[in-house]
Order: sequence, then structure tokens, then C-alpha cells
Amino acid sequence: QVQLVESGGGLVQPGGSLRLSCAASGSILNIYFMGWYRPAPGKQRELVASVTSSRSTNYADSVKGRFTISRDNAKKTVYLQMNSLKPEDTAVYYCNADVLGSGGAKMNYWGKGTLVTVSS
Repeated sequence: QVQLVESGGGLVQPGGSLRLSCAASGSILNIYFMGWYRPAPGKQRELVASVTSSRSTNYADSVKGRFTISRDNAKKTVYLQMNSLKPEDTAVYYCNADVLGSGGAKMNYWGKGTLVTVSS
């Protein structure tokens, strides 16, 4: 069984910074896509940022230049450095990953989310 556990959320003032982490655990052979999502109007969740196993990154237009995604394959962890935070960044942030388990199946997993609140 694979689990994704997020951490690092909290309350921050506008213009501040937070660093989110998402650690994968379980019987894992490889992790391909890793990403962060948050709820959006009219959508269940929108992609905030993603990173592939080859470290190719992708960002939502609303966070470009402010957020940076990175991964540590040895620790099976993906990070989201969030700078210049705005009140509209307030959301529950969910980690997502495509994982090849020890049983040989590639499956998609979600974490339970971590709350980020940007407010003065």
C-alpha cells in the first residue's frame, strides 16, 4: 500500500512564504509524475505545479514566478516552495503521484491535503 503524506501548511501573512512537503511511503519501485493540486472554481482541483521523473516542471499561470516545485528521489519526497503568497492562494493543497508499486502495477495516488491560509 502506498501513502502520500503532506506537511508544511499553515497560516501566513500576504507576501510571506511556506514550504510544503509530500512524502511517499510503502512498497514503491519508482515514482514518475508528482504534483500539487488545489480546488478551483468550476473544477474539482486544478494543477498548481508538477515535476516528472526527468525533472521537467509545469506551473499554473497564477503561480509562475512565485512557486517552485522540486523533488528528492532518494527521500521519495516532492516539495512546493511558495513565495509572495496572496490571499487567493488560500486552499487545501493536495499531493498527487504516479507510482510503480512492488506488485508491478502503476497507479495514481492522492494525499489527504494540507491547509494553507494566507491572511493578515
